[in-house]
Amino acid sequence: MPITYTQHTLEKLETLLKDLEYKVRYEKGNFRTAACILDKNKVVVVNRFSTLESKINVLAGLLQEIEVDEDSLNEKQKQFLYTLKKSTLQL
Repeated sequence: MPITYTQHTLEKLETLLKDLEYKVRYEKGNFRTAACILDKNKVVVVNRFSTLESKINVLAGLLQEIEVDEDSLNEKQKQFLYTLKKSTLQL
């Protein structure tokens, strides 16, 4: 199932990162990519001028790179993460 590029999907990604104790911030700046992650502080900085599709793709990509403690997620979030990983592998 492909990712739907909606505000709701973006909010689900933000909530998932928040539950993994990451803070998502939207800032302006000269980003070469749409986001960066500051591991020691668990902060994800997203370019606020990026498109909705770009923001979703970047947050989904970051979730592929970070270590996820699935014990801190509820069943719905685990299912969303599984679906997300499956769909981003097909891209």
